[in-house]
Amino acid sequence: MGLSFDPIAEARRQWEQHDLGAVDAMAAATSITRAHQIILGRINEALKPFGLTFSRFEALTLLSFAQDHSLPLGKMGERLMVHPTSVTNTIDRLEADGLVRRLPHPADRRTTLAQLTDEGETMARKASEALKDIEFGLAELKPAELRSLETDISKLRERSGDFG
Repeated sequence: MGLSFDPIAEARRQWEQHDLGAVDAMAAATSITRAHQIILGRINEALKPFGLTFSRFEALTLLSFAQDHSLPLGKMGERLMVHPTSVTNTIDRLEADGLVRRLPHPADRRTTLAQLTDEGETMARKASEALKDIEFGLAELKPAELRSLETDISKLRERSGDFG
């Protein structure tokens, strides 16, 4: 269901016509936001057969990388860059599906760990294969274009205080 015109170019034209300023930034931000929607849609479509969303996949993958396949929920939120409530909701769903279990932290009674189950490890591996097959929705781009895109977005993230 493609449009016969580029809506972001039209937004740019309207933004300029109404003299709202920061036209390049608005067009770039709108382009990034739309690209995010497209890519996330492709990723979620690839993960759908596994009963996963991208956020659940990220949590499973993060746990698969961790020592003992477990992490405190707070640390997961930091690494996934999401609100603690989002981590809790994600872990609730993964736990209900038998992919993760909650454990008390051995040294800190205030902390709860999320630990990947064997089923969760298998699911993370299968879902990773599905995403590899679609190249995370970016298969249309050449390797040099992907590296350039990553570099530019990394600069934006660093300047915004995301890291560094």
